[in-house]
Amino acid sequence: LWVTFLPCFAWIFLGAPYVERLHDAARLKGALAGVTAAVVGVIANLALWFALRVVFAEIVPGPLGFDVPVLASIQPLALALVLLAGGCIFLWRLGVLASLGIAAAAGIFTTML
Repeated sequence: LWVTFLPCFAWIFLGAPYVERLHDAARLKGALAGVTAAVVGVIANLALWFALRVVFAEIVPGPLGFDVPVLASIQPLALALVLLAGGCIFLWRLGVLASLGIAAAAGIFTTML
């Protein structure tokens, strides 16, 4: 998993001092837009991969190699926690730490039942 994130963080920390100079270069704007799109795509792919494996107990390979969840294997408790965390961030506009704390507390509470 570290192989996914290390290049992104290295790009950010090692290249940050030079970004302002690159931002003004018209010829590099297209390349920077492409890098940004690639990073967003990697993060979205990883988020979907984790979401499928958290909410569904069984994933099967579908057409074209895409992962397809078995709908009968849905885990209602995990789905409820995902919806709670999403509601904290997007609906109630809480911060990341508050949302993480609420989701963690709800997860701990449900395992103690």
